Amino acid sequence: QVQVVESGGGLVQAGGSLRLSCVASGFTFSGDAMAWYRQAPGKQRELVADIGSSGNTNYADSMKGRVTISRDNAKNTVYLQMNSLRPEDTAVYYCNVLWGGLLYWGQGTQVTVSS
Repeated sequence: QVQVVESGGGLVQAGGSLRLSCVASGFTFSGDAMAWYRQAPGKQRELVADIGSSGNTNYADSMKGRVTISRDNAKNTVYLQMNSLRPEDTAVYYCNVLWGGLLYWGQGTQVTVSS
């Protein structure tokens, strides 16, 4: 059974940093494509960043220069380092993994940025 579990969210002041982690399990991990999305109250879920099997990365324009996505294939884990956080970054952050032609999502981790 494929599982995706996010962690690392919390409450941070504007200008602060957080590092989110996402662990995928239940399948033979081989550097599959993974991504971070976020969803703020009343808004649609949107892409934050993704990383392909070859390590190529893609970032949302709103997050460029403030976030870095990385992966540790030995640990089946992808990270999202977020810096210079703003109140508008407040959202539930979700991770997904593309495996076997299917997209698996985690339950999300709350990030709250106070002004």
